[in-house]
Amino acid sequence: MRLRTVELLRLALDLRFALRTSAGEHAHRPLLVLRVTTVDGATGIGECSALAEPTYTEEYADGAEAVLRDHLIPRLLADGGPSSAAAGLRRLGDVRGHAMAKAGVEMALLDVELAETGESLANYLGATRSSIPAGANVSLGAPSSVVAEVRSVVADGYRRVKIKIAPGADVAVVRAVREAFPDLALSVDANGAYDLEREEHRVALLDLDEFGLTCLEQPLAPGELVASAELCAMLETPVILDESIVRQSDFETAVVLSALDGVSIKPARLGGLIAARAMHDRARVLGLMCSIGGMLESGIGRAASIALGALPGFDLPGDLGASDRYFVPDLTEPHVLVDGELTVPNGVGLGVALDEETIARTTVRAQLFE
Repeated sequence: MRLRTVELLRLALDLRFALRTSAGEHAHRPLLVLRVTTVDGATGIGECSALAEPTYTEEYADGAEAVLRDHLIPRLLADGGPSSAAAGLRRLGDVRGHAMAKAGVEMALLDVELAETGESLANYLGATRSSIPAGANVSLGAPSSVVAEVRSVVADGYRRVKIKIAPGADVAVVRAVREAFPDLALSVDANGAYDLEREEHRVALLDLDEFGLTCLEQPLAPGELVASAELCAMLETPVILDESIVRQSDFETAVVLSALDGVSIKPARLGGLIAARAMHDRARVLGLMCSIGGMLESGIGRAASIALGALPGFDLPGDLGASDRYFVPDLTEPHVLVDGELTVPNGVGLGVALDEETIARTTVRAQLFE
């Protein structure tokens, strides 16, 4: 693999359904897309999933664009470029942090590397399934509105639903959903909104234990691993961590503290697919649960996450949904819900065809590096 060019595209999309969480609302979606080309004419595509604002992690789209433009892409192209995706990641190692930007580079490099070898990403990662259970995220809201949205996604064919909660919008909401859907695989995600030192928060989290949830995701702030260990000991509902785990060392610390029952694995948050697969493998060895998570990606990043989610250790409900939950049209051929599942792309590389017209229409600026 010898790179000739890297193109960095900044896109602006509107989500079909706004997603409200304890950290704010996502209605408009900036996206960074990388397109790499080799001297032999092979191309690869990658997506940086940083959100508009630094409310999920420290990364955000404007910052990711700057670090890609000024630091990561120049390092990648220096001295003829890398010989492989893994070598490309090593070139970026002296830039601290910026996991989502690096994950976008890695995705594009893997796509072009696999294009040259004729292998699918799913096969490269070790996928064992041809489809994965889909999941629907439901916005924070009042009980009646949440029940109505859950009813809508269940009617669409989703059998796994995750609802967003926050202090004051939790127990009553979950009770209403559970009464309406007693057999639904239901989980909740707090995005770090609770503080175990506040009695009303502690009581609410304990009350959630009665609803037979598949898991409680990121109830406490990311740095509160000791408190998370206390909460794990209090609840029968599995506690899984998301924002708390941004590198392998965070995961190992949480394991030592018994601060989690499982982990939500999002390649973008962890620095890419290779790191995400390594965390999945380690969790399996430890007997911990895994769920495959999404970052409101386009069909590009979604294809990569679906391929990863087809590994055998993902035993908790994930939240990857069909394209029409997010963007219509998508940047790729749509990922479609079939009998509650999403098909794992099996073409070469990412395995999805790009919608070049939509990419062109939503691109607000493009930069070419040679």
